[in-house]
Amino acid sequence: MNKLTNIYLLYKEGFLNLKIGRTLWKVIIIKLIVILLFLNIFVYDKTIKTEYKSDNEKIEFVLKNLIKDN
Repeated sequence: MNKLTNIYLLYKEGFLNLKIGRTLWKVIIIKLIVILLFLNIFVYDKTIKTEYKSDNEKIEFVLKNLIKDN
């Protein structure tokens, strides 16, 4: 954990000493958000259609969740 903190501080101090440091941080954060949204929408798409192939599997899943006690 200490190594991660040192790496973060190295980049933070480096960007703050630049004239356009804040702009670079904004660009990095925007890029991360776009990448994570893309992965979440297109790569980690988990729906009943992708998880269960046959109709019987889908029916069993729905029945189990309808009957399940909360």
